Amino acid sequence: MSRLRFLLFIFLCSLLWACYDQVPEWQAASTARDYYDCLAKGDSKGFLRGKVGVDTLPADYAEQLLKAVEQYQADMQQKHNGLREVRVADSHYNDEKDIEACRDTTLHLTYAFLLLCYGDSTQEEIVVPMVHHSDRWLMK
Repeated sequence: MSRLRFLLFIFLCSLLWACYDQVPEWQAASTARDYYDCLAKGDSKGFLRGKVGVDTLPADYAEQLLKAVEQYQADMQQKHNGLREVRVADSHYNDEKDIEACRDTTLHLTYAFLLLCYGDSTQEEIVVPMVHHSDRWLMK
């Protein structure tokens, strides 16, 4: 009987984990982390693909935006020995614990909380506004 309870417990835990992964706030925070991971890997184009509307920009403006992202990467390298790791951070702006993102239904945005861990062992918490557009989460 205890084995059956254990298996039921494992099943319920895995079911909860699967449902948790489908929460829109978690999806937005996880996607924002993936875009910033592109920065950590030196993939500025991958980071830029995560911006809403970048595919409709004129080519010269998109090139300027790419140069700005590359300059941001260079600044992080110079000031902090680069971006080592990106984590989804807990929100300190809400009474509940383990909140990775907060939804603003009025503006149709989800604010993802990320922790940027730099090569010089400093950390910075940032808030990334995310929008759900064409079945994708994109940075605003």
